[in-house]
Amino acid sequence: MRDKLNEIKDRALLQIAGAEGLEALNEVRNTILGKKGELTAILKGMKDVSPEDRPKVGKWVNETREAIESCLSTQLKKLESEALKARYSAEKIDVTMPAKMQPKGRLNPVTLVRNQLIDIFGSMGFEVYEGTEIETDYYNFTALNTPDDHPARDMQDTFYLSPEFLLRTQTSAGQVHAMEAGKPPIKIISPGKVFRSDDDATHSPMFSQMEGLVVDKGITLCDLKGMLDKFCKEIFGQEVKTRLRPSYFPFTEPSVEVDVSCFQCGGSGCKLCKGTGWIEVLGAGVVNTKVLEGCGIDTNEYSGFAFGIGMERIAMLKYGINNIKLLFESDLRVLDQLEE
Repeated sequence: MRDKLNEIKDRALLQIAGAEGLEALNEVRNTILGKKGELTAILKGMKDVSPEDRPKVGKWVNETREAIESCLSTQLKKLESEALKARYSAEKIDVTMPAKMQPKGRLNPVTLVRNQLIDIFGSMGFEVYEGTEIETDYYNFTALNTPDDHPARDMQDTFYLSPEFLLRTQTSAGQVHAMEAGKPPIKIISPGKVFRSDDDATHSPMFSQMEGLVVDKGITLCDLKGMLDKFCKEIFGQEVKTRLRPSYFPFTEPSVEVDVSCFQCGGSGCKLCKGTGWIEVLGAGVVNTKVLEGCGIDTNEYSGFAFGIGMERIAMLKYGINNIKLLFESDLRVLDQLEE
């Protein structure tokens, strides 16, 4: 029995010394001292040892166990220390190395255009008026001189929430609120989301507009032309020109479409301007006297002009984006191409 215990101890000490990791060391522990280990098996067989030999054999078994456990403890500390050093080495940081630069986020093109427009018109003395996205039929249509049978009122174009309330189809509703709330002179811009039942490569059911309104004494179409000319130069470049074409809007009379000379070809004709040399950018006009009178403004003393800018359209033109859907996806491959 003594020889067998010495053989187990010598073999165990050899295996412990040769263990190259914590997992291998644990395997040795289980093989010798585990529930089914060799030394455990000898302890279970103590019942077969004669009573007079049990104290002596028990002493030999305990000495063998203590020697193996002492060696295991020493080897465990050594392997844990080596593992810790290896971890420290793997995780160490060289503070002299250049830092890893994180990519910076960018503003959406529509947000960029919104900020530019607010800056441009703010420099001309315009104040920002925030309207509401849910409007009544009166403010969205009736107060803006839109007839009851006008196509814009159709369910196909407007998102009605009830017979009275709807999602505004234009930020023009804000001009009525502004004129009702304050007396002339009035000079505001009203940016915000609008909603129409329209969806293709150049239209979206939800998009952004900016309404502009000026009401004061002696306001004419010439004032509108001069202001829009400055706006287009600030957005598209100082070399561009503007022109006004007759159009129709219920809340302005006369009404105009505003074109800008093509900033890509210089007016000579290209794919962007469809060979015409001009690009349509917004609608505008002199505020209809019916709208002013409906807001309690004396049309014998005051007049005004209004304009509406589609911010997605400006963003698509300014940044060369050919599909409006890209403006709503926040694709970094698109945003990274924008230079401001």
